[in-house]
Amino acid sequence: MVNAEQHSAVTVVVIGYNDASHIADAVRSALAQGPAVAEVLAVDDCSADGTGDLLDALAADEPRLRVLRRTSNSGGCGTPRNDGIAAARGPYLMFLDSDDVLPPGAVDALLAAAREHRADVAAGLAVRRELPEGRDTPWRPELYERTEVVARPADRPRLADDTLCVNKLYRTGFLRDHAIAFPDGRFVYEDFVFTARVLAAAPRLVLVPDQVYVWHVRRGAKRLSISLDRAGIDNWRSRIEAHSQVVAVHTEAGEPALVRAARASFLDRSVRMYVRELGGRSAQYRAEWWRLTRAYLASFEAGDIAAAPAPAAVVARVVLAAEAPRDLPRLAALAARPPRLLPPYATGADAAPVWSADLPQAGLGDLVTAPAGELPVAVEAALDPGPLRARLRLRLPDLYGRLAAAGPREIEVRWCDRTTGRPLRTATVALTARPDAWTAELPVDLAPLATGELAVRDLRATVVLAGGERIDTATQAAGALGRTAVPSRRGGVLLVQPYATADGALALRLAPGLSGALSVVRRRLGRR
Repeated sequence: MVNAEQHSAVTVVVIGYNDASHIADAVRSALAQGPAVAEVLAVDDCSADGTGDLLDALAADEPRLRVLRRTSNSGGCGTPRNDGIAAARGPYLMFLDSDDVLPPGAVDALLAAAREHRADVAAGLAVRRELPEGRDTPWRPELYERTEVVARPADRPRLADDTLCVNKLYRTGFLRDHAIAFPDGRFVYEDFVFTARVLAAAPRLVLVPDQVYVWHVRRGAKRLSISLDRAGIDNWRSRIEAHSQVVAVHTEAGEPALVRAARASFLDRSVRMYVRELGGRSAQYRAEWWRLTRAYLASFEAGDIAAAPAPAAVVARVVLAAEAPRDLPRLAALAARPPRLLPPYATGADAAPVWSADLPQAGLGDLVTAPAGELPVAVEAALDPGPLRARLRLRLPDLYGRLAAAGPREIEVRWCDRTTGRPLRTATVALTARPDAWTAELPVDLAPLATGELAVRDLRATVVLAGGERIDTATQAAGALGRTAVPSRRGGVLLVQPYATADGALALRLAPGLSGALSVVRRRLGRR
């Protein structure tokens, strides 16, 4: 039988700065893990809002809680985590941010796996929880489908995709023996570099399917987290700098497979995410982003780009081929998830599909040779609210003959709640063949879609092919966009606004009655 002293093996390092409203929940979630947690080490990064005093008060009643109070603010997350590594007393340690929590059983699952498989690192599934909605999105779930032991990270290069440090349990001696630490000071995306240093030290790893971390995402917070604050170009510079250090770490370790995987992941995750946001940035930002990205991608090998998923590879080729920002709506749609390739559909001198006639060096490669069910179709959707009942018009352009060969038969459309993603209304309609496209039209009853003061709905679509394959996608906004007031059985009037999201997908805002109209006005005044 394992006694309590042997079982108590983990130090949970909680870091916080000016987060008195959340840090107690984080600490309690760590203490609630049970006897496996030998201590919770809370590092206060010289807060000015009472965070340190709150931690001291908690520690007075909890012998497993130790508090370290820094005398100067470090400006980032790396230094306080390094303080935790140095001060940890347990043979294993984990990291926890002050505004996140550990779900029940997280430490037990990771510690049991680490001990059973004699692993230096045990990693599990993290979820991103959007607050206040509470919608969870698994982080890199493909890595954590089952328990798997990895003798060397280079044997599983996709581990480079998981740049989080908080969903892992580390053997403390392993970190100290290899002098693995975070970049100090205000270094954005310090997780990237730390994780690369861990992988470069060739640990024995075990991956488990258990959920071990809840990452809270508060986009409406007055003070965004460092990584979520992407409005300024310095954030992109920081991301490139962090990634360049990742590549340098793997290169120095002599791990070309991890270099290639890290570069492919950068294209698929980072570049696609920022491209989707470019349309909402200033012209100055776009020009500088394009310049920085072209310069960095020039250091990539052709094989690095080819190793990325096809949408990311095409985006990279367009950025490299064009000297200035161009085709941003098309790029945003292609960078979306799932991707959408908008017309025009051009070919090069050898009849191979290319991005555009004037950019033939940006080939589409595997993008349009994928299996029929994975094609990046673009379903153009236009909503006419109308005085009595709305009409939804759909158009599906052919894609280099691939759709014609696959035979589109019908299309299912779903109006989904923006907060939960749950479908609210679903309809299926047959597609009519036209020259180079397929079309459909159907009525839409808007009143059931309007709930509360202001409702936001996304329009999703599934194209059904003759062979039974199904292509799931978002719809591309087309036609007139703008606010319209239409008669409604509830409240007398319904404000309807079809609009394009950041990546060009069709969405719908609905505000029923006078209260809804006032809500819209209040929100607009608040944004101003």
